[in-house]
Amino acid sequence: MSPPPRILLCGDPLGHLNQLFKRVQSVNKSSGPFDALLCVGQFFPESDEGIDEVADYVEGRCSVPIPTYFTGDYGAGAARFLSKASNLGFKTDGIEVCANLYWLKGSGKFSLHGLSMVYLSGRKYPDAGGRGRYSEDDVDALRALIDESGIVDIFMTNEWPSGVSEGADTTDALPAVSDPWGSDPVVAELAAELKPRYHVAGSKGIFYARQPYSNTDSVHVTRFLGLAAVGNKDKQKFIHAISPIPASTMSAAELQSKPLHTTSSPYMIAAKPERTGEATKRPANSDIDVQYWRYDVSRKRQRQGGPERLCFTFTSTGSCSLGEKCNFRHDTDAREQYLRNVCFDFLNKGKCERGPDCRFTHNVVDEGVIPQRTRTNGGRKSSGKNCWFCLSSPDVESHLILSLGETYYCALAKGPLVQDHVLLIPIEHHPDTLTMPSEAEKELGIYKNALSTYFKNQGKAVVFFEWIFQGIPHANLQGVPIPLSKASRTLFAFNFAAKQLEFEFTVLSKSSDNTEGRNLLRSQFDGKSNLFYAELPDGTILSYATDDKNKLHVQFGREVLAGLLKLTDRDNWKKCVSKEDETKMAENFKKGFQEFDPAR
Repeated sequence: MSPPPRILLCGDPLGHLNQLFKRVQSVNKSSGPFDALLCVGQFFPESDEGIDEVADYVEGRCSVPIPTYFTGDYGAGAARFLSKASNLGFKTDGIEVCANLYWLKGSGKFSLHGLSMVYLSGRKYPDAGGRGRYSEDDVDALRALIDESGIVDIFMTNEWPSGVSEGADTTDALPAVSDPWGSDPVVAELAAELKPRYHVAGSKGIFYARQPYSNTDSVHVTRFLGLAAVGNKDKQKFIHAISPIPASTMSAAELQSKPLHTTSSPYMIAAKPERTGEATKRPANSDIDVQYWRYDVSRKRQRQGGPERLCFTFTSTGSCSLGEKCNFRHDTDAREQYLRNVCFDFLNKGKCERGPDCRFTHNVVDEGVIPQRTRTNGGRKSSGKNCWFCLSSPDVESHLILSLGETYYCALAKGPLVQDHVLLIPIEHHPDTLTMPSEAEKELGIYKNALSTYFKNQGKAVVFFEWIFQGIPHANLQGVPIPLSKASRTLFAFNFAAKQLEFEFTVLSKSSDNTEGRNLLRSQFDGKSNLFYAELPDGTILSYATDDKNKLHVQFGREVLAGLLKLTDRDNWKKCVSKEDETKMAENFKKGFQEFDPAR
């Protein structure tokens, strides 16, 4: 059996990267080697004076000694240093800022040397520049992980969970341990629900290793570690080493082992009655009091001023593996409203703090009414009931779905021309990709880049094409991988086919990434014309607009590539339908595409 991974944990770096990495190298030399460094709390400097030090690493003048992951994406220079990384798409295992430095953006789950890692980036409140705040979607995404199989090994947050010192021996602890400043009740909720084996947080400026505590309905214990900031004047510990065995490889006996002085969960204590029969009192305006009602296993306690909260998992999916043990409400009426595009926060709390940025409806929808505004993730949308591409349709071929993003999803083409022939499809019911909003266009570009990279690693190029005509039920941009040896022949193949049908393509672009030509195409397309266009591997975009939708066969793009690849017997998808083969191809694609998947 391989030795367990060796991990260094660090509190707020605050831009003091020279001091941090000097210490890491020292510890690595004396006690290493270590596999990774995990930083929680504010990563960037508190003022512009520290920006140059960070720039030395980001711009390559200094090197990061070991793989380093951080969640505190706020502080001076954060926007500057992360703007380029923001355009690289989204990967839950870290967006590379520079060599060996990875930004854990938003929230997510990934595997690190066999350890199950979960993180929440940002804080409850933004910094002075309005940066660094996590969103409701980030929190909801983590709640959706609760029902997944497996134990979370390490949970990373910037702020401490409210009330974490409850029930622990704090005789030797600093007064700041129980001070609510730098604590977050939402983090407490997530910690109670996720039940990680290790919970690491920063932001309070002190070091605190809490006694292990047991978790409700789980056999394992949790160890909380609060870490001080790098370079703090009180010489509080800011770096700590652990070497946890991944829970996935531990025996039941090892997981059930409880150290001496293990306490009860601090998140249950506030809900326990005192000997007088009354609940523990807290100030009426306490954030902790507002949140602790959620952990009452008896489910008899109600939050003052309103009913208990909804279960996000049940509301969004229709089921919850916890069943009656779930501390949240399973409300079928609320789920019906959710499916009609009503905002979850509105249903749950009676209000939504997103304001005009929220994409959902803020009023109860009558039966049969489909709102115009649609949700663009999770599968809620307005659509034709019989549309193959709408995720809520009974006709959707779910076995073909490969990746689900915010505004687009990727699916294997039904009856594919070649293995890994894919479609990029708007989640919203929409007739073409060219008139989708700019944010959707941005995500489409990210998906296209990911597919191009994936195919390039296989020695292939990719041709994208779309046939838009009035009355088309649901847009789909097709992506067909071809051998690199055939890439230079694609222009000839399309022009030859056009000549046979007595028309000529308009050449819009020959840029490396099609962006310029596609933007021009979007600006010229009125959403009313019939249009075919193809994006070729060398950056050329060919387009042809026609008033006669019968001028080109609906399978035109596929027929051209079938001829190029000498697969004329597969020029029609109906000749290639086999659900068993499609299912196998979809599973194989997902495995290979996993590391490139923007929605991962």
